[in-house]
Amino acid sequence: MNSAALAPHAHQILSEATLPGLPNHYRGKVRDNYDLADGRRILITTDRISAFDRPLAAIPFKGQVLTQTARYWFERTADLCPNHVLAYPDPNVVVGRRLDILPVEVVVRGYLAGTTSTSVLTRYRAGEREMYGHRFPEGMRPNERLPQAIITPTTKAFDGGHDEPLTEAEILGRDLLTAEQWRTVSAAALALFARGQTLAAERGLILADTKYEFGTDPDGRIVLADEIHTPDSSRYWFAQSYPERFAAGAAPESFDKDFVRNWVVARCDPYKDAIPEIPADVILETAAVYIRAYETITGATFALPDPAEVPLDRVSRNIEAYLAGHPQR
Repeated sequence: MNSAALAPHAHQILSEATLPGLPNHYRGKVRDNYDLADGRRILITTDRISAFDRPLAAIPFKGQVLTQTARYWFERTADLCPNHVLAYPDPNVVVGRRLDILPVEVVVRGYLAGTTSTSVLTRYRAGEREMYGHRFPEGMRPNERLPQAIITPTTKAFDGGHDEPLTEAEILGRDLLTAEQWRTVSAAALALFARGQTLAAERGLILADTKYEFGTDPDGRIVLADEIHTPDSSRYWFAQSYPERFAAGAAPESFDKDFVRNWVVARCDPYKDAIPEIPADVILETAAVYIRAYETITGATFALPDPAEVPLDRVSRNIEAYLAGHPQR
């Protein structure tokens, strides 16, 4: 789907999801969350896009793409690890179990890649060879496949701070997780990643790395939370062009969702300056990339709604119908 096809839908943006009839509202960077008294949490994924520690814009259908891509993966990995999902009352909404989120973010990597300060490629380029409790050999090239998938955990920065690299010894020594929790989380993460790589390969994709969040339910059971294998939480490359591009030292071909980020960086210092108004064509091109990612990853066709539909009205109506049929216990 191209951006021209999305032009009639440019106004169909879910930029916020404040619903006064729902209790215990918490507004995150992307999601609006509501906690019900019986332990259910309503998570509404909006179309907001954030970068540079600030909101930038809203991308039509981004929230639906993330919710439905995660649904595709939750349904195909439920045999490997229990997840928080209870229902999908709307394309942008998941109802899940409320969990106590574990203070460790689990990143699984299959390749020497990344751009952030915690990525293995950034640290490898800086001369580090011991990272996250793993020893990396000399002479590796950017985006090279690792001998096996590894876990590179970081702290979970609940207060908006920056994640910090961790090792297994630090996780246990600082009592972030018990030994049994770490064993369970590690085994689940590697199994989920292996399943993800296998199914992605069937779609002509390489799942290079991803992050998982886990929590515990009231019984202490480890449960997969948040989202899984979405374009925002994972790095996907196109398998067909990877060998040639790797041999040439070029970056792998991927879903380029950074139109908004790149446009902003080219025009201001996003950490200091006011963000200029982002043009509609940049917004629509980014929306088209998200939809193409959904269709490539899942193999499903993204159905555009009636242009007269108001996303927030639909979300509110569907949640109301869900709660009527599933009242609080």
